[in-house]
Amino acid sequence: MRQFKKSGPLYVLLLPSIILLICFTYIPMYGLVMAFKDYSPALGIWGSPWVGFKHFIQYFHSYQFDLTLKNTLYISLYSILVGFPLPIALAILCNQIRIGLFKKVFQVTTYLPHFISTMVMCGMILIFLSPSNGLIANLLGLIGIEMPNLLSNPSFFSSIYVWSDVWQHLGWDSIIFLAALSSIDPTYYEAATMDGASKMQKIRHIDLPLLLPTAMILLILRAGGLLSVGFEKVFLLQNQLNLPGSEIISTYVYKIGIQNFQYSLSTAIGLFNTVVNIIILLLVNYMSKKLTKTSLL
Repeated sequence: MRQFKKSGPLYVLLLPSIILLICFTYIPMYGLVMAFKDYSPALGIWGSPWVGFKHFIQYFHSYQFDLTLKNTLYISLYSILVGFPLPIALAILCNQIRIGLFKKVFQVTTYLPHFISTMVMCGMILIFLSPSNGLIANLLGLIGIEMPNLLSNPSFFSSIYVWSDVWQHLGWDSIIFLAALSSIDPTYYEAATMDGASKMQKIRHIDLPLLLPTAMILLILRAGGLLSVGFEKVFLLQNQLNLPGSEIISTYVYKIGIQNFQYSLSTAIGLFNTVVNIIILLLVNYMSKKLTKTSLL
Protein backbone atom coordinates (compact mmCIF):
# COMPACT_ATOMS: atom_id res chain seq x y z
CA MET A 1 0.00 0.00 0.00
CA ARG A 2 2.91 2.32 0.79
CA GLN A 3 4.41 1.66 -2.66
CA PHE A 4 1.03 2.40 -4.25
CA LYS A 5 0.79 5.78 -2.48
CA LYS A 6 4.37 6.59 -3.37
CA SER A 7 3.71 5.96 -7.06
CA GLY A 8 0.22 7.52 -6.98
CA PRO A 9 0.94 10.31 -9.53
CA LEU A 10 2.26 7.74 -12.00
CA TYR A 11 -0.90 5.64 -11.70
CA VAL A 12 -2.99 8.77 -12.27
CA LEU A 13 -1.05 9.43 -15.49
CA LEU A 14 -1.65 5.83 -16.50
CA LEU A 15 -5.38 5.95 -15.75
CA PRO A 16 -6.58 7.50 -19.06
CA SER A 17 -4.74 4.84 -21.05
CA ILE A 18 -6.25 2.08 -18.90
CA ILE A 19 -9.74 3.51 -19.40
CA LEU A 20 -9.27 3.70 -23.17
CA LEU A 21 -7.90 0.15 -23.21
CA ILE A 22 -10.89 -1.17 -21.28
CA CYS A 23 -13.45 0.77 -23.35
CA PHE A 24 -12.07 -0.05 -26.80
CA THR A 25 -10.44 -3.45 -26.23
CA TYR A 26 -12.04 -5.41 -23.41
CA ILE A 27 -15.66 -4.24 -23.38
CA PRO A 28 -16.20 -4.98 -27.12
CA MET A 29 -14.98 -8.55 -26.53
CA TYR A 30 -18.47 -9.52 -25.37
CA GLY A 31 -19.39 -9.41 -29.07
CA LEU A 32 -17.37 -12.59 -29.61
CA VAL A 33 -20.39 -14.60 -28.48
CA MET A 34 -21.84 -13.86 -31.93
CA ALA A 35 -19.49 -16.54 -33.25
CA PHE A 36 -21.56 -19.12 -31.36
CA LYS A 37 -24.98 -17.69 -32.29
CA ASP A 38 -27.13 -17.08 -35.35
CA TYR A 39 -26.98 -13.35 -34.84
CA SER A 40 -29.96 -11.26 -35.89
CA PRO A 41 -29.88 -7.45 -35.47
CA ALA A 42 -33.59 -7.56 -34.59
CA LEU A 43 -33.01 -9.98 -31.71
CA GLY A 44 -29.70 -8.57 -30.53
CA ILE A 45 -26.64 -10.49 -29.40
CA TRP A 46 -28.15 -12.10 -26.31
CA GLY A 47 -31.54 -12.72 -27.91
CA SER A 48 -30.14 -14.60 -30.90
CA PRO A 49 -30.21 -18.43 -30.72
CA TRP A 50 -27.11 -20.42 -29.78
CA VAL A 51 -25.70 -22.66 -32.54
CA GLY A 52 -22.40 -23.78 -30.99
CA PHE A 53 -19.58 -24.31 -33.48
CA LYS A 54 -21.80 -24.23 -36.56
CA HIS A 55 -20.08 -21.20 -38.12
CA PHE A 56 -16.57 -22.52 -37.44
CA ILE A 57 -17.47 -25.81 -39.16
CA GLN A 58 -19.02 -23.88 -42.05
CA TYR A 59 -15.78 -21.95 -42.58
CA PHE A 60 -13.58 -25.05 -42.27
CA HIS A 61 -15.67 -26.83 -44.90
CA SER A 62 -15.89 -23.90 -47.30
CA TYR A 63 -13.76 -23.71 -50.44
CA GLN A 64 -12.35 -20.38 -49.19
CA PHE A 65 -10.74 -21.93 -46.09
CA ASP A 66 -7.73 -23.46 -47.86
CA LEU A 67 -7.31 -20.44 -50.14
CA THR A 68 -7.44 -17.75 -47.44
CA LEU A 69 -5.29 -19.69 -44.98
CA LYS A 70 -2.68 -20.52 -47.63
CA ASN A 71 -2.45 -16.94 -48.93
CA THR A 72 -2.34 -15.46 -45.42
CA LEU A 73 0.41 -17.81 -44.25
CA TYR A 74 2.41 -17.39 -47.46
CA ILE A 75 2.35 -13.58 -47.41
CA SER A 76 3.08 -13.49 -43.66
CA LEU A 77 6.02 -15.89 -43.81
CA TYR A 78 7.33 -14.15 -46.93
CA SER A 79 7.14 -10.81 -45.08
CA ILE A 80 9.01 -12.18 -42.06
CA LEU A 81 11.73 -13.93 -44.10
CA VAL A 82 12.40 -10.80 -46.15
CA GLY A 83 11.33 -7.96 -43.90
CA PHE A 84 12.83 -9.12 -40.60
CA PRO A 85 16.58 -9.57 -41.35
CA LEU A 86 16.90 -6.57 -43.70
CA PRO A 87 16.36 -3.90 -40.98
CA ILE A 88 19.08 -5.60 -38.94
CA ALA A 89 21.44 -5.46 -41.93
CA LEU A 90 20.53 -1.81 -42.57
CA ALA A 91 21.12 -0.90 -38.91
CA ILE A 92 24.55 -2.56 -38.95
CA LEU A 93 25.38 -0.81 -42.24
CA CYS A 94 24.29 2.56 -40.88
CA ASN A 95 26.25 1.96 -37.68
CA GLN A 96 29.41 1.52 -39.73
CA ILE A 97 29.06 4.93 -41.41
CA ARG A 98 31.50 7.34 -39.85
CA ILE A 99 30.74 10.53 -41.84
CA GLY A 100 28.15 12.31 -39.68
CA LEU A 101 26.39 14.33 -42.41
CA PHE A 102 26.13 11.37 -44.79
CA LYS A 103 24.83 9.18 -41.98
CA LYS A 104 22.04 11.65 -41.15
CA VAL A 105 21.04 12.00 -44.81
CA PHE A 106 21.05 8.22 -45.20
CA GLN A 107 18.85 7.74 -42.13
CA VAL A 108 16.33 10.41 -43.10
CA THR A 109 16.11 9.05 -46.65
CA THR A 110 15.33 5.54 -45.44
CA TYR A 111 12.85 6.75 -42.77
CA LEU A 112 10.73 9.01 -45.01
CA PRO A 113 8.73 6.31 -46.90
CA HIS A 114 7.31 5.10 -43.57
CA PHE A 115 5.23 8.29 -43.31
CA ILE A 116 3.46 7.70 -46.63
CA SER A 117 -0.13 6.64 -45.94
CA THR A 118 -1.29 3.21 -47.06
CA MET A 119 -3.73 4.66 -49.59
CA VAL A 120 -1.09 6.89 -51.15
CA MET A 121 1.37 3.99 -51.25
CA CYS A 122 -1.16 1.78 -53.04
CA GLY A 123 -1.86 4.60 -55.49
CA MET A 124 1.86 4.88 -56.21
CA ILE A 125 2.11 1.13 -56.78
CA LEU A 126 -0.85 1.20 -59.18
CA ILE A 127 0.69 4.10 -61.10
CA PHE A 128 4.19 2.61 -61.25
CA LEU A 129 2.97 -0.84 -62.31
CA SER A 130 0.33 0.27 -64.82
CA PRO A 131 1.06 -1.65 -68.07
CA SER A 132 -0.27 1.16 -70.25
CA ASN A 133 1.08 4.45 -68.86
CA GLY A 134 3.03 3.53 -65.73
CA LEU A 135 6.51 4.79 -64.99
CA ILE A 136 8.13 1.36 -65.33
CA ALA A 137 6.13 0.61 -68.50
CA ASN A 138 7.34 3.86 -70.09
CA LEU A 139 10.96 3.13 -69.17
CA LEU A 140 10.75 -0.39 -70.59
CA GLY A 141 9.02 0.98 -73.69
CA LEU A 142 12.12 3.05 -74.46
CA ILE A 143 14.04 -0.17 -75.05
CA GLY A 144 11.19 -1.94 -76.80
CA ILE A 145 10.01 -4.18 -73.96
CA GLU A 146 6.30 -4.50 -73.23
CA MET A 147 5.50 -4.63 -69.54
CA PRO A 148 3.04 -7.31 -68.38
CA ASN A 149 0.13 -6.47 -66.08
CA LEU A 150 1.72 -7.64 -62.83
CA LEU A 151 -1.25 -6.78 -60.62
CA SER A 152 -3.53 -9.03 -62.65
CA ASN A 153 -1.27 -12.05 -62.04
CA PRO A 154 -1.98 -13.82 -58.71
CA SER A 155 1.55 -15.24 -58.52
CA PHE A 156 3.11 -11.74 -58.42
CA PHE A 157 0.80 -10.29 -55.77
CA SER A 158 2.73 -11.49 -52.71
CA SER A 159 6.05 -10.18 -54.06
CA ILE A 160 4.54 -6.78 -54.88
CA TYR A 161 3.02 -6.59 -51.40
CA VAL A 162 6.13 -7.70 -49.51
CA TRP A 163 8.81 -5.75 -51.38
CA SER A 164 6.83 -2.50 -51.43
CA ASP A 165 6.28 -3.01 -47.69
CA VAL A 166 10.01 -3.55 -47.18
CA TRP A 167 10.85 -0.37 -49.09
CA GLN A 168 8.32 1.62 -47.05
CA HIS A 169 9.20 0.39 -43.56
CA LEU A 170 12.81 -0.80 -43.81
CA GLY A 171 14.39 2.36 -42.41
CA TRP A 172 11.80 2.79 -39.66
CA ASP A 173 12.12 -0.82 -38.51
CA SER A 174 15.88 -0.43 -38.24
CA ILE A 175 15.61 2.32 -35.59
CA ILE A 176 15.25 -0.07 -32.67
CA PHE A 177 18.28 -2.07 -33.85
CA LEU A 178 20.30 1.13 -34.19
CA ALA A 179 19.33 1.98 -30.62
CA ALA A 180 20.48 -1.47 -29.48
CA LEU A 181 23.79 -1.03 -31.33
CA SER A 182 24.35 2.39 -29.79
CA SER A 183 24.02 0.87 -26.30
CA ILE A 184 26.87 -1.60 -26.86
CA ASP A 185 29.89 -0.86 -24.65
CA PRO A 186 32.65 0.72 -26.85
CA THR A 187 35.29 -1.22 -24.91
CA TYR A 188 34.21 -4.37 -26.78
CA TYR A 189 35.22 -2.76 -30.06
CA GLU A 190 38.43 -1.40 -28.58
CA ALA A 191 39.41 -4.83 -27.29
CA ALA A 192 38.56 -6.38 -30.67
CA THR A 193 40.68 -3.76 -32.44
CA MET A 194 43.60 -4.50 -30.13
CA ASP A 195 43.24 -8.18 -31.05
CA GLY A 196 43.36 -7.30 -34.75
CA ALA A 197 39.69 -8.03 -35.56
CA SER A 198 38.38 -6.81 -38.90
CA LYS A 199 35.06 -4.97 -39.31
CA MET A 200 33.30 -8.16 -40.41
CA GLN A 201 34.66 -10.02 -37.40
CA LYS A 202 33.39 -7.24 -35.08
CA ILE A 203 29.96 -7.48 -36.69
CA ARG A 204 29.94 -11.26 -36.41
CA HIS A 205 31.25 -11.59 -32.85
CA ILE A 206 30.00 -8.36 -31.21
CA ASP A 207 27.09 -6.75 -33.07
CA LEU A 208 25.08 -9.84 -34.00
CA PRO A 209 25.30 -11.65 -30.62
CA LEU A 210 24.34 -8.48 -28.70
CA LEU A 211 21.48 -7.77 -31.13
CA LEU A 212 20.07 -11.27 -30.70
CA PRO A 213 17.90 -10.61 -27.58
CA THR A 214 16.29 -7.55 -29.21
CA ALA A 215 15.80 -9.42 -32.48
CA MET A 216 14.19 -12.39 -30.75
CA ILE A 217 11.71 -10.21 -28.83
CA LEU A 218 10.68 -8.49 -32.07
CA LEU A 219 10.44 -11.84 -33.85
CA ILE A 220 8.15 -13.20 -31.13
CA LEU A 221 5.90 -10.15 -31.40
CA ARG A 222 5.84 -10.43 -35.18
CA ALA A 223 5.07 -14.14 -35.07
CA GLY A 224 2.09 -13.37 -32.82
CA GLY A 225 0.52 -11.53 -35.74
CA LEU A 226 1.41 -14.16 -38.33
CA LEU A 227 -2.15 -14.42 -39.66
CA SER A 228 -2.84 -10.71 -39.30
CA VAL A 229 -1.67 -9.47 -42.70
CA GLY A 230 -2.44 -5.78 -43.24
CA PHE A 231 -6.01 -5.54 -44.49
CA GLU A 232 -5.93 -2.05 -46.02
CA LYS A 233 -3.05 -2.57 -48.41
CA VAL A 234 -4.21 -5.98 -49.59
CA PHE A 235 -7.76 -4.75 -50.11
CA LEU A 236 -6.66 -1.67 -52.07
CA LEU A 237 -4.38 -3.70 -54.37
CA GLN A 238 -6.88 -6.50 -54.80
CA ASN A 239 -8.86 -7.03 -58.01
CA GLN A 240 -10.89 -9.81 -59.57
CA LEU A 241 -7.93 -11.12 -61.56
CA ASN A 242 -5.50 -11.52 -58.64
CA LEU A 243 -8.03 -12.85 -56.10
CA PRO A 244 -6.54 -16.39 -56.09
CA GLY A 245 -3.31 -14.90 -54.74
CA SER A 246 -4.63 -11.96 -52.73
CA GLU A 247 -7.68 -13.23 -50.84
CA ILE A 248 -6.60 -13.43 -47.19
CA ILE A 249 -8.50 -14.01 -43.96
CA SER A 250 -8.97 -10.31 -43.12
CA THR A 251 -10.35 -9.38 -46.57
CA TYR A 252 -12.62 -12.43 -46.52
CA VAL A 253 -13.94 -11.46 -43.08
CA TYR A 254 -14.70 -7.96 -44.39
CA LYS A 255 -16.59 -9.27 -47.40
CA ILE A 256 -18.54 -11.83 -45.39
CA GLY A 257 -19.39 -9.49 -42.51
CA ILE A 258 -19.78 -6.03 -44.06
CA GLN A 259 -20.81 -6.80 -47.64
CA ASN A 260 -22.81 -10.01 -47.12
CA PHE A 261 -24.11 -9.25 -43.59
CA GLN A 262 -23.08 -12.68 -42.23
CA TYR A 263 -21.99 -11.27 -38.89
CA SER A 264 -21.78 -14.55 -36.98
CA LEU A 265 -19.68 -16.25 -39.65
CA SER A 266 -17.28 -13.30 -39.91
CA THR A 267 -16.94 -13.20 -36.11
CA ALA A 268 -16.16 -16.93 -36.03
CA ILE A 269 -13.48 -16.53 -38.70
CA GLY A 270 -11.94 -13.58 -36.85
CA LEU A 271 -11.96 -15.51 -33.57
CA PHE A 272 -10.29 -18.49 -35.25
CA ASN A 273 -7.63 -16.13 -36.62
CA THR A 274 -6.98 -14.67 -33.15
CA VAL A 275 -6.77 -18.06 -31.43
CA VAL A 276 -4.25 -19.33 -34.00
CA ASN A 277 -2.16 -16.17 -33.55
CA ILE A 278 -2.10 -16.68 -29.76
CA ILE A 279 -1.02 -20.32 -30.17
CA ILE A 280 1.77 -19.33 -32.56
CA LEU A 281 2.88 -16.55 -30.20
CA LEU A 282 3.12 -18.93 -27.24
CA LEU A 283 4.90 -21.56 -29.33
CA VAL A 284 7.51 -19.15 -30.72
CA ASN A 285 7.98 -17.63 -27.26
CA TYR A 286 8.59 -21.11 -25.79
CA MET A 287 11.06 -22.03 -28.55
CA SER A 288 12.92 -18.73 -28.11
CA LYS A 289 13.15 -19.26 -24.36
CA LYS A 290 14.59 -22.74 -24.84
CA LEU A 291 17.04 -21.84 -27.62
CA THR A 292 18.18 -18.29 -26.77
CA LYS A 293 17.02 -17.77 -23.14
CA THR A 294 15.02 -14.76 -24.38
CA SER A 295 11.24 -14.58 -24.03
CA LEU A 296 8.30 -12.35 -23.23
CA LEU A 297 7.11 -14.51 -20.32
